Amino acid sequence: MHQHVEWDAPGSASVSEYFKNDPDHHAPDPGDIISARYQGAMVRVKVEAYREDDAVSIGEVAAIIDANGGRHQRHEKLEVGNMVRVPDDKRAMETSPKEG
Repeated sequence: MHQHVEWDAPGSASVSEYFKNDPDHHAPDPGDIISARYQGAMVRVKVEAYREDDAVSIGEVAAIIDANGGRHQRHEKLEVGNMVRVPDDKRAMETSPKEG
């Protein structure tokens, strides 16, 4: 069963927007790590499957990283190890943690 997640909009870090004119950009493969934003944190997901029909990656949360680079086992209702679905339009490129 997948943990339902309301992903944050990726904004200017949108993977889909960045690659919209790149015909060589492909969907993630099993084993790839993708990122999405959730409640202000960056979430890394290890892809187990990709559904082309609805452009969704399915995988396990591998890391939850706050804005300062700190790693957490849990953030809000999301935990490392949860199975999640990440639509392509919610994938985000990672940015460097804010420097203090």
